[in-house]
Amino acid sequence: MRILVVEDDDRVARALSTALRHAGYEVVRVPTAAEAVAAPPADLVLLDLGLPDAEGTDVLRALRRRSSGDGRPGGPAVIAVTARSEEASRVRLLRGGADDYVVKPFGVAELLARVEAVLRRTRTERGLARSTGQVLRLGALRVRGAERRAELGGHPLPLTPKEFDLLALLSRHAGAVVRRDVIAEQVWQTPLAGGVRPPGAFRTVDTHVASLRAKLAALAGRAAPGEGVPTIRTERGTGYALVLPDEP
Repeated sequence: MRILVVEDDDRVARALSTALRHAGYEVVRVPTAAEAVAAPPADLVLLDLGLPDAEGTDVLRALRRRSSGDGRPGGPAVIAVTARSEEASRVRLLRGGADDYVVKPFGVAELLARVEAVLRRTRTERGLARSTGQVLRLGALRVRGAERRAELGGHPLPLTPKEFDLLALLSRHAGAVVRRDVIAEQVWQTPLAGGVRPPGAFRTVDTHVASLRAKLAALAGRAAPGEGVPTIRTERGTGYALVLPDEP
């Protein structure tokens, strides 16, 4: 597995590269956004957002565009490294194409665990993309499993891989509440370990739900008259449900 480390701080880059190589990964390190976009394809990109030559979200979009042009479904997984921990910043990262994020300062053990989890999810996603051909319908929403894309009112929903998996799961159980622990296990493959949920698992679920909810709302006006537009309802303390609005 090849990991591209995009980090302009030599000290941090050396520490990350050493830890990843010790864990058995092939590592390529570049210090700028321009070099990141031009680098050979990788399985995962560890992207620091404080680069000197570009905004981190611009680099995310460039990586996604390049992977689409190369015919690489979904492109590389991307873990963003950020110093900002507020929810709005996390949502922007996920909307911009990040599969996960770590907030500075972080430990090497946490980073390696996230790398392993994201790569495991990526392998699962690619298997699902080959094997799932069902089209799920709910009002104006269409979720196309084989193509890993979704539409609302005939317009594409710009989803990250994890947002698509979340939407597909909620669509398969439309109208029913899906517990957060079930979402964490089925979308992120984070089962209980010794009876304890990994730190941050539910926060990751909630952040992705917030991003997905906003994207559905942004396209709601594109639906044809009479077509129901699904929304994500929160069942406090339990989970989420994808539902159509009540009929008048």
